[in-house]
Amino acid sequence: MARAGQQERMPDWEKRFRAPRVSLPDWAEDAPDRSLFVSNATGTYELYAWDRSTGEQRQVTDRPNGTTDGVLSPDGAWIWWFDDKDGDEFGVWRRQPFEGGADEPAAEGLAASYPAGLALGRDGRTAVVGRSTDEDGTTIHLVRTGEAPVEIYRHRESAGVGDLSHDGSLIAIEHTEHGDAMHSALRVLRPDGTAVADLDDTEGGTRELGLEVLGFAPVDGDTRLLIGHQRRGRWEPLVWDVATGEQTDLALELPGDVSAEWYPDGTGLLIAHSFEARSELFRYDLASRALAEIPTPPGTVSGATARPDGSVEYLWSSAAEPSAVRSTAGGVVLDPPGLKSPGSVPVEDVWVEGPGGRIHALVQKPRGATGPLPTVFDIHGGPTWHDSDSFAAGPAAWVDHGYAVIRVNYRGSTGYGRAWTDALKHRVGLIELEDIAAVREWAVASGLADPERLVLTGGSWGGYLTLLGLGVQPDAWAVGIAAVPVADYVTAYHDEMEALKAMDRTLLGGTPEEVPERFEASSPLTYVDQVKAPVYISAGVNDPRCPIRQIENYVKRLEARGAVHEVYRYDAGHGSLVVDERIKQVRLELEFAERHLKGVSGAE
Repeated sequence: MARAGQQERMPDWEKRFRAPRVSLPDWAEDAPDRSLFVSNATGTYELYAWDRSTGEQRQVTDRPNGTTDGVLSPDGAWIWWFDDKDGDEFGVWRRQPFEGGADEPAAEGLAASYPAGLALGRDGRTAVVGRSTDEDGTTIHLVRTGEAPVEIYRHRESAGVGDLSHDGSLIAIEHTEHGDAMHSALRVLRPDGTAVADLDDTEGGTRELGLEVLGFAPVDGDTRLLIGHQRRGRWEPLVWDVATGEQTDLALELPGDVSAEWYPDGTGLLIAHSFEARSELFRYDLASRALAEIPTPPGTVSGATARPDGSVEYLWSSAAEPSAVRSTAGGVVLDPPGLKSPGSVPVEDVWVEGPGGRIHALVQKPRGATGPLPTVFDIHGGPTWHDSDSFAAGPAAWVDHGYAVIRVNYRGSTGYGRAWTDALKHRVGLIELEDIAAVREWAVASGLADPERLVLTGGSWGGYLTLLGLGVQPDAWAVGIAAVPVADYVTAYHDEMEALKAMDRTLLGGTPEEVPERFEASSPLTYVDQVKAPVYISAGVNDPRCPIRQIENYVKRLEARGAVHEVYRYDAGHGSLVVDERIKQVRLELEFAERHLKGVSGAE
């Protein structure tokens, strides 16, 4: 950990990564003083137990590459955490007593797999464990302490555990047996695996509408299940009584995507509304059907939970202000000691007409700067995700070094309606690049961006779009920086985890053998010989999402033609949970861009 003198000399961009941060705490349903959260306080993201009654906080996990997947049992007695190898996401669940002690296998008898959901029972001995493997597809098991696991579901297509009812008598799962991995159907099972109810909005594939499990009512014997649906072109909640089949549509008439969770007494719902890169909270009273806003500052709420006393805790940030866990009861819930993160500049909204409709872009630039500026197009991953008015250390680092940063919510992004999210099918990658090109044209024409100093960058799907863009639009970009990208789509398909294979079949309409022309058209490898810009690639050697072999195939083609490129390989999976490693990667990216762009002067 840096000493005081080192901290004073440390540039702001590095302080943002090193400053301790925490996630929204999870709390035990039947022991609400017991909480679990994630923090990077030691320099690596790990799980921490927090006893609110005493204020004591204890580090639960300690692994070289970090740990973020953990669940607190409803009785507060156990912390379950997922144990993989160096970020490969393939492993087993372990558990540790809340008070501390030795870890032990949490689901004995189940071999290692990719996780496919987990739900823990209130009896302290029951769990529903989802698994995904290349050999079996998805399997779901009922696990009880002292008994052998019982398989209650199996299918080749992707599925996952949704929730376990309050009394443990019902299990909700999401599945894609219809073959559309972007739009799940729902099934409710008894613990013996027999079906109680099914709900499928795909209508045999004629309508592509998704459903999601939001949670059973927190009352014994209550068969109401809160779910999300897309029947009006966006995500909205409804209450489905799985015993009677009755569906209560809330009809909230909010313009953006809406999610919800139960208040602990079951009388109301905590509503989270996301619209045009910002979010807000409401309380919905089920008896009166009244919707009341819960005041939060302008920006983004990344997570929220209702406490037994009726207060709401939420993780909030804006592009200018670092994240904090706040409470409607007043004040900051968790304020880790140590180095404080510097803020950054506010984000500006830009709307650009594109080939598929209006495109929302978020722009940050150095204070007082006038264009044309060296400009970074920082492309988000997913693709079903979106950039928002929230704090991000990576873009802030570019701004510190004199760059404007533009983030594009291209077709495929969430938060702009179902049609926008689903638009990228079959012409995968190419549609997103059309939107990015439209925003690029605006940035140059407006005088903001210097067309000779444009950087295309992103991680995961953003890294994929970076490599694809460098080949499809070779004259548009001066530098490309791709983190954990898809580079060779066919090889990536064959090497990636099973759930992502299902997603690729949905996006492209089949396997590489069934639709080879679509995989070829969407693969960066197809266009590698057209790349003109210097290329920087970083890759985790244990990555199950964008595996290393397909990246090496792309790099070999760059090498064969003597193209300017650098590759940085690190011992982790799909990104790193180690702060020093992340800082190293950002420093290498900044240095690469500065070497290949003339006239860029660092702000620090």
